[in-house]
Amino acid sequence: MDPYKIIQKPLISEKDFELIESENKLVIQVDIKATKHQIKMSIEKLYNVKVEKVNTLITPKGTKKAYVKLSEFDDASEIASRMGLF
Repeated sequence: MDPYKIIQKPLISEKDFELIESENKLVIQVDIKATKHQIKMSIEKLYNVKVEKVNTLITPKGTKKAYVKLSEFDDASEIASRMGLF
């Protein structure tokens, strides 16, 4: 799968900003068919970072949300600004 099709858009809420600052995590809406491994590879390829862990869930609206924990050497706020959140 194409990394640009897997990663649809970053999610921006108060809770998401708190996760960026406190836990070094990004919250991203992804393709419903994407696996955790595909999400990890897409983030690593597009943003040149190391992903430690990916948790996913399907929302009641039928979309898929991914919580992506970055390594301690990568800054989630920097990646969020590259995504256009800040």
